[in-house]
Amino acid sequence: MKPIDLVVLVIVAAVLVVAVRRFAGIASGKKGCCEGGGSGAKTFPKAHITDTDESHYPYEATLAIDGMHCENCAKNVTNALDSVAGTWARVDLSAGSAHILCKDPIDKDAYRRAVTDAGYHALNFS
Repeated sequence: MKPIDLVVLVIVAAVLVVAVRRFAGIASGKKGCCEGGGSGAKTFPKAHITDTDESHYPYEATLAIDGMHCENCAKNVTNALDSVAGTWARVDLSAGSAHILCKDPIDKDAYRRAVTDAGYHALNFS
């Protein structure tokens, strides 16, 4: 066996090990498909919404979001949106959108920035 063949074999084996570990994590539910958020994505801590009375949130909007592929993605986006003060967001993965409730007037730029910082694409508000 030539030295170059050995190097190629080691590289292929290493990639295979990483791929199998990743697949096992996703299959077991311990990791999402997008674990880590991608390049430059910010991690947002889970916000604990204590005020769940919708009447306390007079402003609302729906934001279309691109790039979510799994429940982990939806959680990341929810945490990012909930990090904006006075916000309670509910993300619908299948619809590719977030319903945003807010105690203050909707700051579209703040929500777009939060989604972008989390590594996803804020599309349009309705």
